[in-house]
This record gives sequence, C-alpha cells and structure tokens, in this order.
Amino acid sequence: MDQNSIFEEPIGPPTSDEKTMAVLSHVLTIAVGFIAPLIIYLIKKDESKFISDQAKESLNFQITLTLACIVLAITIIGILLIWPLLIVALVFIIIASVRSGEGKRYRYPFNIRFIK
Repeated sequence: MDQNSIFEEPIGPPTSDEKTMAVLSHVLTIAVGFIAPLIIYLIKKDESKFISDQAKESLNFQITLTLACIVLAITIIGILLIWPLLIVALVFIIIASVRSGEGKRYRYPFNIRFIK
C-alpha cells in the first residue's frame, strides 16, 4: 500500500470529544496562533486520527499564514494586503471550525503542508 492510499483511508466517525478538540485546534488559533494546534497535536496525535489530522491541518495553515504575512510585510503594497489576508484567514478558520464540528475533515486552500 503506497503512502497516498494511507492518507485517503477513512478515519471513521469521530466522537463528540474528538470533534470538540478538532474545533478547538482551529478556533484557538484566533487568540494564540500556532501554539494551540501544536499543543493539541502533540498531546492527542496518538489518541485520535481525526484530532491529529485537523490539528496538523490547522498548524500548517498557521505556519503558512505567518510566512505569507512576513513575505507581504517586506513591501509597501504587501503591507496593505496583510489585513485582507487576515480577514480571509478568519473566514477559513470559521469554515474549518464548523466542518470539524460536523465531524468532517477540512482542508484549507492554499495551505503548505509542512507537517504530514
């Protein structure tokens, strides 16, 4: 079985607690950035595939967002684009939180997956 097949296997229906932790891995990024999904991932990675998957996705998005903001901050025009980028990121975080609450895997668009 190749690596892509493993990634595409269904991870089963998540429990209520798993959904809550997955939602927290997305929502808490609004207040504390990448710290929340990192802690959740490190604590729960071996206990639940769903939490691990969503925490990694959230962590990767926060790393991607941070790098994008740093790159944009280098130019004057880029500085003007940081706020719209953060608003779009907030919308994606809300969508991810709702989808995780429904027990569905969410993939952020334009996300670089540093942690696999």
